[in-house]
Amino acid sequence: MDNRILANNMADLYREAARRYKSLPAFATRKKEQEWDPISYEVLYERGLNLATGLIEMGVDAREHVGLFADNRFEWILADCAVQLCGAADVPRGRDITDGELVYIINHAEIRVTFVENEALLKRIDGLRPELPELQEIILLESTADTPEGVHKLEDVIKLGQSLRKQGDTSAEERIAGIQPDDLFTLIYTSGTTGKPKGVMLTHANMMSQVKVIPIELNCTDRVLSILPIWHIFERVFEVFTISCGVCTYYSNIRSLADDLKNVEPTFMGSAPRLWESLYHKIRKRVGESHWMRQLLFHTAYFLSRQYMNSLYFLSGSDLKLKSVSKLKRTLLLPLHALRWILVLPVYGFFNVAVLEPVRLSAGGSLKATISGGGALPVEIDRFFNYIGIPVLEGYGMTETSPVIAVREEDDIVIGTVGPLVDHTEVRIVDLESGKTIYPNPELPDKGRGLRGEIHVKGPQVMKGYFKDDELTAKTIQGGWLRTGDLGMITFNDCLKILGRSKSTVVLLSGENLEPEPIEMRLTQSVYIDHCILVGQDKKHVGALIVPSLEGFKYNGMQVPTLEELAKNENAHKVIRAEIKKMISVTNGFKSFELVKDFRLLSEDFTVGDELTSVFKMKRHIIHDKYSGLIEEMYQQESAEVT
Repeated sequence: MDNRILANNMADLYREAARRYKSLPAFATRKKEQEWDPISYEVLYERGLNLATGLIEMGVDAREHVGLFADNRFEWILADCAVQLCGAADVPRGRDITDGELVYIINHAEIRVTFVENEALLKRIDGLRPELPELQEIILLESTADTPEGVHKLEDVIKLGQSLRKQGDTSAEERIAGIQPDDLFTLIYTSGTTGKPKGVMLTHANMMSQVKVIPIELNCTDRVLSILPIWHIFERVFEVFTISCGVCTYYSNIRSLADDLKNVEPTFMGSAPRLWESLYHKIRKRVGESHWMRQLLFHTAYFLSRQYMNSLYFLSGSDLKLKSVSKLKRTLLLPLHALRWILVLPVYGFFNVAVLEPVRLSAGGSLKATISGGGALPVEIDRFFNYIGIPVLEGYGMTETSPVIAVREEDDIVIGTVGPLVDHTEVRIVDLESGKTIYPNPELPDKGRGLRGEIHVKGPQVMKGYFKDDELTAKTIQGGWLRTGDLGMITFNDCLKILGRSKSTVVLLSGENLEPEPIEMRLTQSVYIDHCILVGQDKKHVGALIVPSLEGFKYNGMQVPTLEELAKNENAHKVIRAEIKKMISVTNGFKSFELVKDFRLLSEDFTVGDELTSVFKMKRHIIHDKYSGLIEEMYQQESAEVT
């Protein structure tokens, strides 16, 4: 068993890490290629205490909400440390936040004091001051020669706290002693169904429960690369986990990622599907541009690795089991897989070292594992990296669950699933139509394994609720069970498999969340569009299925008698494309990742009882299932081009 710190709260974790790991490096900032500036655990804690004391002197109360608007950098984790040490809760967001989101979050969270990363963001907030009546104090993270009146330099607040502590001030230590497990450590705003962000309240107990169950063993000799947005709970939980293990985290970015993978040689990192898709296409492109002999060697090596790994998965019971398979059938197949594994092993061993090892070096070469989250990993990319020996442990979670619900384990990777549930977590699968639990259900064959429904979760990681929204909290958490809005099943491996979404939020491959209703509502204002449903779950961009308005086209002079003919009409496609471009644009207030890149016209209308409810709401999962082939076709051309 590893020696991770199991603390009562975040403040205790920072304090215990400083006591246990002392001068070991906790975080490192990139100065230039192959040159890093490390900060030790004891220095982090000491500076955190000074900053916390300065915050208390500025009037920050226990359990107050403190803004933290910045991207990955050491000053971010220092600010977080200080906020925890003074018994408050931070409200984090990246600097790409829109003005509308800034105003909403600062006012809704009642933020009086906030950290701001740089002067550019500071100027934006300053311009919004008339709309931010409660905001009083701003602390600038980046050092600058001069700061406007009413804005504090980070170092000045640290020096203030340091001076007070030298005079005997122990206010921060007193605050630490008063922190309760149910107190908030953070308030994270995520997209809401109305377009307004939802404030997810996460407690110290939520986060500490995650530190206990992450199925990775790390120690002070490991190296972790931080590349995902730190304000996202997915990246944040891993940074907290690394603190508990005494690991050094290196702050990287997309621009320097390739160099940092080689120079740092990380042993672990949190990652998103987009990173692996990008690396996959770079490898395939490099192979395709190489000499024909190198191409032949690579494809031979990959073929052998597939045979070797597929037999290994079968022999270890880690092959995907969506249906019950008789013991007799598995017994008959067992010697065939054993024979293939034995025959392939010697040749595979040679090609693994000679051909695949250089490929692994492109991902750093020392990765024990990486947990991919924030969206589904495309299955072909999932297979590719696990086959060539880079263990990608896909996980599943959401901000409301701190976030980890399930994750693969390195010694039991079932490709096509997100692995077993983490310890102390329960899941039930609920039928969308009847509302009845179909897993675990002792009255059904195999307790309901293999049956599809909505995923509900219960466990110590489930949020306290949505800030200032008791109604939404009551809808989301019922009897201790959190409704995820995702569709899934429990496989016969006892792993969780994600099948789609029952609620409307679309999560792109990049990890960006978007609410489709405002976009759909805008598009259906066009006289040429009757119905519209956005698609793009786990894809690079947003697409749309559109039922064109036969009456709208007829009114504007196009003589097309049926929807089927209209869907095939080239001029109709041109009109709809122009409408989408005109109505959904950045200049109209939509974000770049919300822009509709492609669409398909449907030849049948949505009808009540099939695609629509009795109150004319779209049954999204029904529509996605019915037109799954058309949706995939929409993305096939792009996929073919990149591969």
